[in-house]
Amino acid sequence: MIKVAAKSEIPPGTGKVVEVGGKAIAVFNCDGIFYAIENTCKHRGGPLGEGSLAGTTVTCPWHGWEYDVASGSCQTDPSTKVQAFSVKVEGDDVLVAV
Repeated sequence: MIKVAAKSEIPPGTGKVVEVGGKAIAVFNCDGIFYAIENTCKHRGGPLGEGSLAGTTVTCPWHGWEYDVASGSCQTDPSTKVQAFSVKVEGDDVLVAV
């Protein structure tokens, strides 16, 4: 697992884009529980980490496609999914398995 942020860098209800091994990953804080998915929307490549977060649903800022940040499942097109990554919190460190 690789440290991608401090908990304080991602306030509840927000996301942050990090790069790990050349891959853009969006890390979200859903009321103290952290999730990570690939940052690129399957529709037109929008940056999911810049989208609005409601519960565990992020809305792509470009065209409004919605994804569950816990599983990567697309709610707009159920046949589509983005990769989800395991997240672990140790102290103030947010770690992602890539």
